Amino acid sequence: MDPEAAREALAAYHRLSSHAPDRYAPGPGRLDWASQPDPFRRYAGAPRLDLPLPPVPLGTPAAALAGARPPPRAPDRDALGALLGLSFGLAAWKQWGASRWALRCNPSSGNLHPTEAYVVTAGLPGLPAGTWHYVSLLHALEHRAAPARPEALAEAWPGEGVLVGLSSIVWREAWKYGVRAWRYCNHDAGHALAALACAAAALGWRTRLLARFGDDDVAALLGLDRAADLDGAEPEIPDLLAWVGPEAAEPDPGALRAAFAAACPAWHGRASRLSTTHVEWPGIAEAEAAARKPRGAVPAAPRPAEPPPPAGLPGDGLDAAVLFRRRRSAVAFDGRTAMPRAHFLALLDRLLARPSLPPWEALPWAPRVALALLVHRVEALAPGVYLLPRGAETPLPAGEPVPEAPAHLGLALVAAGDVRALAQVSSCHQEIAADSCFAAAMLAPLEQALAEGGWWYRWLHWEAGMIGHMLYLGAELAGLRGTGIGCFFDALVPEALDLPPGAADLYHFTVGAGVEDPRLTTLPPYGALEALRREDEARLRGGAGLPSTPARR
Repeated sequence: MDPEAAREALAAYHRLSSHAPDRYAPGPGRLDWASQPDPFRRYAGAPRLDLPLPPVPLGTPAAALAGARPPPRAPDRDALGALLGLSFGLAAWKQWGASRWALRCNPSSGNLHPTEAYVVTAGLPGLPAGTWHYVSLLHALEHRAAPARPEALAEAWPGEGVLVGLSSIVWREAWKYGVRAWRYCNHDAGHALAALACAAAALGWRTRLLARFGDDDVAALLGLDRAADLDGAEPEIPDLLAWVGPEAAEPDPGALRAAFAAACPAWHGRASRLSTTHVEWPGIAEAEAAARKPRGAVPAAPRPAEPPPPAGLPGDGLDAAVLFRRRRSAVAFDGRTAMPRAHFLALLDRLLARPSLPPWEALPWAPRVALALLVHRVEALAPGVYLLPRGAETPLPAGEPVPEAPAHLGLALVAAGDVRALAQVSSCHQEIAADSCFAAAMLAPLEQALAEGGWWYRWLHWEAGMIGHMLYLGAELAGLRGTGIGCFFDALVPEALDLPPGAADLYHFTVGAGVEDPRLTTLPPYGALEALRREDEARLRGGAGLPSTPARR
């Protein structure tokens, strides 16, 4: 698409999908529960390979995510099972009466999980070469593409490691959220990339987003462009490819794709249909087309210098695998608990884009998303609006430096006072934003970024999602809970800060003391795994897929 047409299409989508106090973005008036999408896609006919469950505890403290990582595990089937299980696998089951639903290590808006994960490998001990689709419910891989000549792929492989690919099934979000759903899919892709990078670091591995690969390259390697395999099923949009392994690598897109074709892969499996009926929301398809990324376009801005190591949090001694499975989205906060100032500052420090630490090592671009912090209950810190620039290019108003904060944070106070009303109203009147210790609005120079390419719309939302994931983990390590907020009035915070028109509010988040619902029962993630795998085999032999599973929060 012509760059100017792409900018106009994405600007139009952003306006259409924006919420305002007098007008919400178009969405369903009510939920059609009969068409609720299945949260687990299957490829019927693709050979299934069960993975070993990740060891919990893993033996890596959470402190490794903010410092020296452990010696790298050998890349094999066991290590891959740990990587996928601790990034995209189930974290727990929740039950309320007859209703039962799964939670995952990677958070998702409404627990709807539009993100699908794939692995492309030249072969690992216990894992043949090819393209594999991950099924989190079964903690198993489906062999989508089996090379007839794996040696051709191995010759072009850049080292020890695998490619992890992500895609989005937009309908899973659009079923509930209408036009705004594509934004949430991109938030979720960012959350998933951060979850992947953190799980990889806990194994001693490194993660690198392969920005030179175009969407067509991603689709070809993952099999998303095979129309016959998706006939009648909801399409998957290619999001990204990341290299994961003991050492960082940057494969050449053309050479790797040519080697993949030379390996003569045989494709297996047909995608399962997730809903019986669908609604097409105008604007999403046009935005997707405008944001498609060609091969070779890479960010030009250099990465920032490495700040000093971040300060510790009280939960840093917790095992990393336990942390990844413990992460939750709070549904309510107590409105009373105050966060110690040292914990607040240490949590913010982990949001700085250190090139040597996860998940920021995965990003090839300099940070572009800054934070407006609406502080309510932080000990020894005045309530008010604070700014955390993160080295981003977002134009921000001048503020007073916070003398208690480390200088490298750049934390500044813009306005002191009670900002609970602004937090609640701007987050679509949700009390959770005011009952917290603090709320955050993620701000980015959207107009400037889109001038460099429509794909920056996705990349900015990915970066915001990654910030959200680190807020989730940091909140848990501080003994609190976090919640991502996708419903917010887009213009309120930028107007309150008097930001220029080109700046946009992309995502809200809030951290506080969570209130548990005593009616809910928590069950282990894979307590009945073997029985479920046997049931799946029997159903597939009979021509059916997985039973539908509720996708509730």
